[in-house]
Amino acid sequence: MLMPALLLACAAMASPGEYPPVEKLHAISELPDPFLSSRGSRIESRREWPTQRKRLLDTLLHYQYGSLPPEGDRVSGRTISRRDLPDGLGNVRDVRLRMGPKGSVEVRMLLAIPSGAGPFPVILDGDLGWGRLGDAHISLVLRRGYILAAFNREEVGADGPERTGVYRAWPEYDGGRLSAWAWGFHRSVDYLLTVPEVDGNRIAVTGHSRGGKCALLAGATDERVAVTAPNNSGYGGAGCYRFHDDRSETLEAIVRQFPYWFHARFADFAGRADRLPFDQHTLKACVAPRSLVSTEALGDLWANPRGSQITYQAAAEVYAWLGARDRIGIRYRPGPHEHNLSDLTALLDFCDEQFTGRPSADGPAALPFPDAPRVWSWSAPK
Repeated sequence: MLMPALLLACAAMASPGEYPPVEKLHAISELPDPFLSSRGSRIESRREWPTQRKRLLDTLLHYQYGSLPPEGDRVSGRTISRRDLPDGLGNVRDVRLRMGPKGSVEVRMLLAIPSGAGPFPVILDGDLGWGRLGDAHISLVLRRGYILAAFNREEVGADGPERTGVYRAWPEYDGGRLSAWAWGFHRSVDYLLTVPEVDGNRIAVTGHSRGGKCALLAGATDERVAVTAPNNSGYGGAGCYRFHDDRSETLEAIVRQFPYWFHARFADFAGRADRLPFDQHTLKACVAPRSLVSTEALGDLWANPRGSQITYQAAAEVYAWLGARDRIGIRYRPGPHEHNLSDLTALLDFCDEQFTGRPSADGPAALPFPDAPRVWSWSAPK
């Protein structure tokens, strides 16, 4: 099976700087080979991975998300208010960030910092505008010795067809919202690196649903992110385009309902997902060798929990080849589509493992879909 699949994949891959339209891309029934170079040969050594990773990211951005906005001017932050938490747990600050050209994009950030000298690791969330972060979330994170930072990604770009935020700052910008929101994560990291209490080497990014999609993209495109942690992110996130269950979202459904999340080119793949020269295991692999964990819900069938396991297992081959197999994980819980304290606890446990080197007392959990097929014929280079 390997040679026909390899030949099809070679035909589908673009030469450097060239991206054929969907009509000229060959169908690939299995998950595409992340080790296949633009020359049509496979990379052979770890030294080639940074170049290969950049090529994969460029392809993902071109066909699916669109490029990220320019970096813009230096990010600044102004504290509007501050309150101390009970029992000396820490304090919560309401911060206004200014980013983009001449600080023209203003974004609210909640910054909760535990008591003590620090510096502290950080959980950075982009879902502030969705009201999912209550006192229980803040308390959990601070008691574990982490900073919780959350920004409102909808101030970076509206979750709709309106061209606000970065789209007003750069009127010619044509990337989708997921790329714009990923840029918001990056600029939030810029600010956090100026906060004395922040440990800049231990920053984790997370988000739920569409917020998980952009958190995964943000982690893949910014090497300052130590842990990337999408939650219930489904299509465009941790899910799988080629392999999904009957009750899972489809590519046709997502580009019909949310076309503005992606670049306009992505809609060309509706009904032709097998012509994508990548799948979401490719994006996960682009995080490597940095740490990645996806948190999933078994009852969240629309988000394709089985497909998320498939892309995890395929990306894990890249991690293993890079000598980083213990830096990729997946955690499942029962229940529906939500971002709850159980998900947050799973993320904190994973971060503790990655930042301290101590494995979890419970050990790795068994995967919930032992019958999930291996839907790729390639393997890591020897």
